[in-house]
Amino acid sequence: MKRSRLARGAVVVTVVTGLALAGCGGTDAPGGEQRADIKVLAMDAPQMKTLKKLTKEHFTAETGISVDYTLLPENEARDRMNSEFATQAGNYDVASVSAYEVPIYSDNGWLAPLDSYVRTDRHFHQDDVFPNLVASLTGDDGRLYAEPFYGEGSFLMYRKDLFRKGHLTMPAEPTWQQVADLAARADGIDGASGICLRGLPGWGQNLAPINTVVNTFGGTWYDMDWNARLTSPEFRKAVGFYVDLLRSHGQPGADRMGVMEILDSFVAGKCAMMYDATSLASSIEADGSSVKGKVGYVPAPHERTEQAGWLWTWAWGIQQASDKKDAAWKFISWASSKEYQEQVGRELGWTSAPAGNRKSLYSNPKYQQAAHAWYRQEYTAATGSADPRNPGVGPRPYTGISFLGIPEFAVLGTAVSQQIAAAIAGQQSVDTALDKSQDLAQAAAAKYRGE
Repeated sequence: MKRSRLARGAVVVTVVTGLALAGCGGTDAPGGEQRADIKVLAMDAPQMKTLKKLTKEHFTAETGISVDYTLLPENEARDRMNSEFATQAGNYDVASVSAYEVPIYSDNGWLAPLDSYVRTDRHFHQDDVFPNLVASLTGDDGRLYAEPFYGEGSFLMYRKDLFRKGHLTMPAEPTWQQVADLAARADGIDGASGICLRGLPGWGQNLAPINTVVNTFGGTWYDMDWNARLTSPEFRKAVGFYVDLLRSHGQPGADRMGVMEILDSFVAGKCAMMYDATSLASSIEADGSSVKGKVGYVPAPHERTEQAGWLWTWAWGIQQASDKKDAAWKFISWASSKEYQEQVGRELGWTSAPAGNRKSLYSNPKYQQAAHAWYRQEYTAATGSADPRNPGVGPRPYTGISFLGIPEFAVLGTAVSQQIAAAIAGQQSVDTALDKSQDLAQAAAAKYRGE
């Protein structure tokens, strides 16, 4: 059974950053260059806020290109980018895309290839970018369509101080059953929940960690004939485990909490453990965090597989409809560069530097010292996550770890995530949620079965 090709014309839901570029009107910039105003739409994440903070002083001052940012919660940003890129409206020139969007967007002609810019930009150092991220941002035509702003895997974070108080020991490579046992014992120590996990609906919210649990428990969304498998024993066991863990020892109101909400809870000292993205460590160890210096980091929990973490990147791509592509590349070249990482390190501290995208960061003694608590685990997770082509126990007709690499997944995944969130909220059973989800998944793959 061949893997599916991404269908032309499919409409997807994603995150963006947009900008308008130099050389296309505007007032004169210092040095006689043409000035341009560019607009960026992105997820409201700490790394994006840092970028916004440093843009005027560094990028605009050097290039004369001003940047207007719109930062939105992840689901809202995805919805807006979906509309923008599907219609090629041209309101945003640069998008913050991921390994999920790039194959779909490039296949539909919505992104401009970056190869010519990379070849002529001597200061960008493309060979320093992690090869696995480059591969994930390359289209079926072999051309590069985005550059990573930061990359991430996933790992388990735990409060060493609470574990000492509860006489608990974290295994070096925990299984999910060990995590559940620890969550039960840690629950209530100093008022903290045993574990914090994403429960908010969204294919990039609760389904991101849930899919890694499904993979390592032996589940798959489809068999090799594209028959849905959401009611298989393995899939039911995985989702039931996740929901039961959240309902028994997770944070209150979990069905309404996504990545930023559980990060806030963890930083505030309200969680004994959290399983999520490696990119969150910089916020956890930032000045002002109540848990700075108190957190341990171990690989993503597994069960039947040796590895279980995800591979993800937020990357910059240029909308094909933009008439300011040269200025767009100038922004990308700065925002994804070694120099930008060094600017962040010097001015805001090395733990604030966007990580997981360049090899040089992990050989930098200043970053190693600042991120000593987690940089080794972060590097391992970013370079050695589960294989997107084979993340689970058996064969599957799609690629992806925390998502399915098919255009239909944006709608399907969101719908399934809503059913699971309702189970987390206690509004229906896991079996009911998956029975409904099975029907949705079966219908979504009809064309791959030739129906």
